Amino acid sequence: MSAVTTREPSANEGTAAGVPHRITPAATVRNGLQLAWRSVLKIKANPEEVFGLILQPVMFVTLFVFVFGQALMGDWQAYRDFLMPGIVAQSVIFATLGTGFALSQDVEKGIFDRFRSLPIARSAPLIGAILGDLVRYTITVVMVLLVGVLIGFRPEGGLVGVVAAGALVLLFAFALCWMSAFVGMIVRTPMAVQAFGMILMFPLTFASSAFVDPDSMPSWLRVIAANNPVTHIVDAMRGLMLGGDVAGPVLWTLVWAAVITAVFFPPAVWAYRRRT
Repeated sequence: MSAVTTREPSANEGTAAGVPHRITPAATVRNGLQLAWRSVLKIKANPEEVFGLILQPVMFVTLFVFVFGQALMGDWQAYRDFLMPGIVAQSVIFATLGTGFALSQDVEKGIFDRFRSLPIARSAPLIGAILGDLVRYTITVVMVLLVGVLIGFRPEGGLVGVVAAGALVLLFAFALCWMSAFVGMIVRTPMAVQAFGMILMFPLTFASSAFVDPDSMPSWLRVIAANNPVTHIVDAMRGLMLGGDVAGPVLWTLVWAAVITAVFFPPAVWAYRRRT
């Protein structure tokens, strides 16, 4: 008898009744957008998520501006202007943890096993989940800026600068989502995803220029902050919103986004295939 060998389909292949077939890049994009719509519909089915997206920015802005602003700068209005780009970045970066959390939940419920039987690209469920989450992050960006405007924040960069800063942080969030997705696939439970993710995100956000000028940090921490990708995205957003150096921080942000995506996209898809 001759042996029959099987293989796992690659990231751009789908399965139909267990038979792998080639999926074109255009079909991968179409599959991802279809599943992104599924992710967006979750917001409608769970309106409490929107409440959380609204309440968190209000809490962060109020806490940092009015509680720490006077102590750190002696003037909460000046600290408000310095802080707003950092709060936007922090809120979106923390929100990316929800990607890994939701993916881990879907795996536990067996939803991704159903996706595996469909003739779609193997990476489409991850792409769809991340693109859908970008809608949530957009809501977060808008709410943080709205709260900032209500307390007197007036960006000198105008609407163009604000939109450019928002688009840049969403691009950076898209890259971080692949890291979150990878964690969601290798960690066994959703709660473990959240705990492990916070261990990663807290040093990234607080050891940066988001809340204080790195020049005020100890020399060893100043070096870390200067090379922190969050510092680059926050400095780029400050330049776009408030004026100042833009080219260097924007370039570094684009480089970091490309590197993070390139590093975590392949293992996230690989871990998804093994997990499901």
